[in-house]
Amino acid sequence: MSPRKTNLREQLVATAAAMIAEQGTAGLTVRAIAKQAGVADGVLYNHFSDKEELLAQSLVTHVRNVEATLGELPEAGSGSVEANLKAHLAYGLALHRAILPAFAGLIGQPAVLERLGDLENDSWRDRLAAYLHAEKDIGRLRPDADVGTAAALIVGICHEAVLSGLMPHTPASRKPDVGRIVATVLTGIR
Repeated sequence: MSPRKTNLREQLVATAAAMIAEQGTAGLTVRAIAKQAGVADGVLYNHFSDKEELLAQSLVTHVRNVEATLGELPEAGSGSVEANLKAHLAYGLALHRAILPAFAGLIGQPAVLERLGDLENDSWRDRLAAYLHAEKDIGRLRPDADVGTAAALIVGICHEAVLSGLMPHTPASRKPDVGRIVATVLTGIR
């Protein structure tokens, strides 16, 4: 791919990611993205096989942009496992709150979600699981600790905290007690 094509592809992804951050994905059209990027509608198809590919790439960029504002996650072996898990959970809660509007519009667009799932993506969940595995490997967690389940529980708390506010007849998303959640998880793996 020529540098011009690569640059225009990156520009289109950045434009769509900015639009997603501002208005979400519901109703986002190729025409609107092209207009915002200052190119003709058909140009997008020179760089992407379809709208779903562009949106999937743009969602990854949007998530990365949000993550860049959340700071660094702790490394295995540094600080205490408890403090590190609290930092991971706080990061996950903030991330989920920030990206929910972008993903809410995808409920009726399974093709975009499928394309997103096909992309190589170093997700926060993957980094959390890798952190827990590393802590286990250096002996700060039990050798038989089920760190995969611990990661799933922490991610599930983030999902519940954010999604419960969308469901009718449920209380608005309450702020989870990070200390109690981490203490409960650590009871099973430390």
